[in-house]
Amino acid sequence: MKTIIKGLLIIVLIFTFGSCKDLEETNIDPNNPEEVSTPTIMTGAQTYMMDYIYDNWFSGRQALVYAQYWAQRNYTEEDRYQIRESVNNNYFNHLYRVAKNLTLIEQLNTDAETKLQMAVYGDNNNQIAAAKILKIWLMQLMVDTWGSIPYSEAFKLEDEVLYPKYDDMETLYYGFITELDEAIGMINEDEVAFTSGDEIYGGDASSWKKFGNSLKCKIALRLSKVDSNWRNYISEAVNSGVFTSNADEASFTYLKSSPSQCMFYQGFFVDGRNDFSIAKPFVDLLKGQPDTLNSKPHLWENTIDPRLTIYTSPRNGKYIGIPYGLQSSEMTAAIRNAAPNFYADMPLVVQPNFTITLMSYAEICFILSEYNGFSTDEYKKGVTASLEHWNDMYSSVMGSPAFDSDAITAYVDKVSQTVNAEAVATQKYIHLYMNGTEAWSEYRRTGYPITLLKPGEHSHEVNGTLLDFTTLSETKGDLPARVKYPTNESTLNQSGFEAAVATLQDGTNNYYSKMFWDARTTSNPHPANK
Repeated sequence: MKTIIKGLLIIVLIFTFGSCKDLEETNIDPNNPEEVSTPTIMTGAQTYMMDYIYDNWFSGRQALVYAQYWAQRNYTEEDRYQIRESVNNNYFNHLYRVAKNLTLIEQLNTDAETKLQMAVYGDNNNQIAAAKILKIWLMQLMVDTWGSIPYSEAFKLEDEVLYPKYDDMETLYYGFITELDEAIGMINEDEVAFTSGDEIYGGDASSWKKFGNSLKCKIALRLSKVDSNWRNYISEAVNSGVFTSNADEASFTYLKSSPSQCMFYQGFFVDGRNDFSIAKPFVDLLKGQPDTLNSKPHLWENTIDPRLTIYTSPRNGKYIGIPYGLQSSEMTAAIRNAAPNFYADMPLVVQPNFTITLMSYAEICFILSEYNGFSTDEYKKGVTASLEHWNDMYSSVMGSPAFDSDAITAYVDKVSQTVNAEAVATQKYIHLYMNGTEAWSEYRRTGYPITLLKPGEHSHEVNGTLLDFTTLSETKGDLPARVKYPTNESTLNQSGFEAAVATLQDGTNNYYSKMFWDARTTSNPHPANK
């Protein structure tokens, strides 16, 4: 099915972002139909989105290593912030193609010549709302990756807008909130969103409304260090209806059979690339083990997280992560052989039918805990929801749960003795495993968890010699603040690219220019909310 959908969608997403070619030059396959239904477009958009974002390239060699969930076993340059320009160029374009598809759904349900035909597939307004909500989820991820990007003019190639301007990050964020309000207000819960083709919610309009409101909370929280109005946005969303259980979360489940398998699985077992292991800083956090090399304390020392047995595999009976930030020459066979081998013992996250979670109930609980002054009640609900979320996914794929309810109760009690900004952020980080961009973004917002290695800190010790984490790109002593703009943009959309770069720190296309919502400073690495 995935292959068929990709073939059909070539028709509707021949959209090379920033291209200066005329529309007449675009190749169209005469052997495929020129009209595709909105359910087919939605299925393709969702599938492409998951395939592009959650794979061993965009996630594995970028977001997951920035969040220090994974580290590379062989070629560690990307862990040390040297990206592959071809990957950066390709994924920038890929994600815009998906966004264009979602815009097309909006257009087909708005245009007087097509909206009646599209109404056969679901309420017009509900289709528009669902497409808009999903597009905003995607565009926020792109803004949090690159910074200012084209949006207001990005999908107007048919209007001969060949060089779209880059919209300011702040303008984009507040625009997303406005668009979410519009989308949520359009939803008719008595009608379906899609009669078919919706792999996330099965066309249920009420679920899309909850997702829209929950996404509004996430966007609002990102503003919490720079705008006191963030509380008002969350209040509005909660009153309108957010996730209230794990059953509400937005997720996409892959199948066991090819070609509809999870891209993490395909990266390991189809492409045959045993390039990644779970990173040592993350495993040590899960094991309740402090970072003695860098004298960093552990919030819950000696408390083993039940999710450890879900997130990774043991090797010789031990759970060990691979050191993060080593040079490729330092990544010896002995180090690799001590770390888990996903080939020999496949954890949940590289199973072919793994479920990708776009946004979860646990996230909402942690957001509401922070919203309510880091309240213990919502925090405990969040930790509980996370444990149940991961345990249920494990059971559905592996056939039995990894732990029982008593283990959940015991762990929640141990990690709830002190509830504050660090505890909430650290538990959210643990929960967000495999959602690298969100975890990386939350670190940039909060400064937590402190377990993440900074450039210059000690990564590993070999025979009494300390090996340090050194970078290949300047990040000003911290994790990357952003990913550089793709090099293709400097030629394909030169005016927009140059104007955007001019607004960055030092007027250069760099890794250290902060997002507008990142208020951290050297003297205040964990700023309080406004």
